[in-house]
Amino acid sequence: MDIFDTVRAIGLTFPDVVAETKYDGSPVLKAHGSFMAGIATHESAEADTLVVRTPIDDRHWLLEEAPDTYYLTEYYERHPVVLVRLERIHPDALRDLLSVSWRLASAKGRGPRARQPERRE
Repeated sequence: MDIFDTVRAIGLTFPDVVAETKYDGSPVLKAHGSFMAGIATHESAEADTLVVRTPIDDRHWLLEEAPDTYYLTEYYERHPVVLVRLERIHPDALRDLLSVSWRLASAKGRGPRARQPERRE
């Protein structure tokens, strides 16, 4: 079984999510064309690590609550993401994490135009 199979299966239950393959061959999920989650490919990440969009202001709670599951490296620290050891995360926690990521990615993917009222001419 592919390490990303569970992530893909859960992620595709959310509206407007697509599974794609990045230029380097790694799997990724996008919502409204915006990054949601994918396999971490930077050399600083451990093998079988998921990188998931998350609010920078809130990720410290994940890091404090479950440091065996969630972590960061210096490379990823400046981005609004958290790293997840896939072998350690429970499917319910993964679903919750992807739900937050989906909301963030959807808002970014829709951009400011989606939040502005229609013009009347």
